[in-house]
Amino acid sequence: MRKRYLALLVATSTILTLPLAAQPKRKAVTKPGKATTVAAPAPKPVLADAPIIMLGKAMVPSSEFAYVYKKNNEKASDAYTEKSVREYLELYANFKLKVMDAQRLGEDTLTSYVKELETYRKQLAQPYLTEKSVTDKLIKEAFARQNEEVNASHILITCGPDADRQDTLKAYNKAMDLRKRVLAGESFEALAKANSNDPSAKENNGKLGYFTSLQMVYPFEDAAYKLGVGKVSMPVRTRFGYHLIKVNDRRTSRGQVKVAHIMIQSREGMTETESQEAAKKINEIHDRLVKGEDWKTLCSQFSDDANSKEKGGELPPFGTGQLIPEFEDVAFGLSKPGEFSKPFQTSFGWHVVKFIERIKAKTYEEAEPDLKQRVSRDSRSELNQTVFLAKIRKENNLVEFPAILKLAQAKADTNLVSGNFKADKADKDLAAKVMFRIQDQNYNVGQFFSYVVGAQAKKESNDPAFVLEQYYKNFVNKSLLEYEEAHLEGKHEDYRMLLKEYKEGILLFALMDKKVWSKALEDTAGLRTYFNANRGKYQWTKRTKAVVYNAENQKVLDEVKTKLAGKYFSVSEPKQEPMMFDKNAVAPVKTSANRLQMVVDMLKRDPSLKVEIVGQIDAKEKSGLGRKRALAVMDSLIRRGVKGEQLVAVDAAKTLSTATKPEDNQKVTFRVLGSSPKALERVMNANGPLTLKVTEGMFQQGENADVDKTKWTPGDYQIEDKGRISWVRVLAIEAPRAKTLDEARGPAVSDYQNYLEKEWVDSLRKASPVSYNEDEVKKLVKK
Repeated sequence: MRKRYLALLVATSTILTLPLAAQPKRKAVTKPGKATTVAAPAPKPVLADAPIIMLGKAMVPSSEFAYVYKKNNEKASDAYTEKSVREYLELYANFKLKVMDAQRLGEDTLTSYVKELETYRKQLAQPYLTEKSVTDKLIKEAFARQNEEVNASHILITCGPDADRQDTLKAYNKAMDLRKRVLAGESFEALAKANSNDPSAKENNGKLGYFTSLQMVYPFEDAAYKLGVGKVSMPVRTRFGYHLIKVNDRRTSRGQVKVAHIMIQSREGMTETESQEAAKKINEIHDRLVKGEDWKTLCSQFSDDANSKEKGGELPPFGTGQLIPEFEDVAFGLSKPGEFSKPFQTSFGWHVVKFIERIKAKTYEEAEPDLKQRVSRDSRSELNQTVFLAKIRKENNLVEFPAILKLAQAKADTNLVSGNFKADKADKDLAAKVMFRIQDQNYNVGQFFSYVVGAQAKKESNDPAFVLEQYYKNFVNKSLLEYEEAHLEGKHEDYRMLLKEYKEGILLFALMDKKVWSKALEDTAGLRTYFNANRGKYQWTKRTKAVVYNAENQKVLDEVKTKLAGKYFSVSEPKQEPMMFDKNAVAPVKTSANRLQMVVDMLKRDPSLKVEIVGQIDAKEKSGLGRKRALAVMDSLIRRGVKGEQLVAVDAAKTLSTATKPEDNQKVTFRVLGSSPKALERVMNANGPLTLKVTEGMFQQGENADVDKTKWTPGDYQIEDKGRISWVRVLAIEAPRAKTLDEARGPAVSDYQNYLEKEWVDSLRKASPVSYNEDEVKKLVKK
């Protein structure tokens, strides 16, 4: 919630910026071996310009307001009109007053604020820590490759990214040997099954199926796309090891397809009965579709996909690899608009899919924003970082001293390989020696060893000097990136302004929560006072209390009416197991006593249910014993909290049968009875999942189509629509009235929040009067 709201603030006109007059921190002086703090430099100086807003003694420069106004309003149809500019000035001034109040209260010094800002600062910095030209090239390449799908197999020889030269060479040579065997005529698939370190190769012989760009690690993808059909690659290095790749086939991309679906949920953990019911329901839906019933109606009534059911089951367009394969294969197997599949099952449940259209391929301009995000998260971003690091090495004048690295390597031992390295703190001379310099910032051996101690882990390599060299390269790259990040505000104005927006946005969120949002929820007395003073705003219009029985035909509706006429009707689910008794005993056997709690739980879940407790005896037991057993069970249930009116004790006739053992009749059984409309819905749908749909409640005009068609007077109404019959029972009509606070709580809380915010802003404006520089305002307005 917090992240989402903050992002909204930054994106809309309510996030307005105020320059912070914070001075850059001085460089910390540290002892040898300790990491030096790199101070954030001062932003580039902003040329002094006239203020446009005065907030008491505080002022907002015209240039700053113009920057933020342009960012948030440039695309608006009324941008730069006098009305738009003045409305934004008011919002801007209110925002600034709130931020100033947060700073006055010290909200910007809280640890939680500092931590959250640092998280966002790092996120905002990422786009500035890449090489744009490389990114653009990779995006264009990914776009071009999406026109084709490659089917490939591979053999993997594992070799970790930290393996030393000897182990790396060993893995490479093994891959080369296997390649020679393939080229000599041996089966690639047989070699994959016998030699590949990919566990799935034992089952699939190394076959990966079809893929397109951005679905494999980049070195693998790059090699596959550059390989001809039937060809085998040279060993390809990825973070997993060395791969031999064989391209089996290429095909034009299937593109994207748009479909709709009706889903009946069937997931792991369901009972066998529930799974069978799901299958029955989807099959009946399919049968009705075949008979010509309306797709949207069936989807709205019965689909379990809450996100799509009211949209006719429509899903966003998708291509290969974006959804689960079994769903994709069915969807891409359809071709005619309106054509629908047979029911099929996935891990989400049962589906019927309807074809809507093939999606026209996007132009590069249309695809670029999404590809840019995906490329930044893909393994190909490592290429970008390599180029970017090379660039900032030059820009920031990196100078290295290799001789000092060799001195440091002399301290490396087997503890470094096992991840237990400890720096020699006594050797202060070595610790103070400078290993490299970035601009005027020195990085010494002590800092490097501190980094190694914190970053170390058990390595594949057994060569300490090699491992330390890898740590050194990582430390140099890390230091370069940190130095560049610390200086971004001085290099990029848009980054500096965006960071300020986040600084102030987080402050605003925290104080708004304290003074408005949470306060409105927690201040129950204040909310009630506000509600009572504004009671006229919260009114019910005329409402009807009604129950709507939507049946598939008249026969079903007649059965519904018959069952309701008897008040109570037999309910088969939830079924309750009987309690067993020893001969002539009134107390049940211990093994069945726990079944009482199941009855209790059922009746508490649904108070509308009633239970007949039937005491059965065999022919040799005393007459009346059945009733005693039933009454004893009834008493036990009442002691456990069940209401007496939910229970009926029944004495059954003697039920000895030659087909059963006598003890089979020494029991108490439970007959569950229902009276509620929803219980009746469950009973009727036992014969077919779409037989009856029941809707009940209080309805205003426009909330239920069937209720709207009645005369809005108590009585029964029958309505036919789209092949189904609705029986609407209007039970009562309620005249317009004022809502209670509980009924109006949502809107009332929202209004109270607006009231609290206005009071707050009014008090801030009183303490710091707001005025505008009309000359600067006029400069912004364009005729």
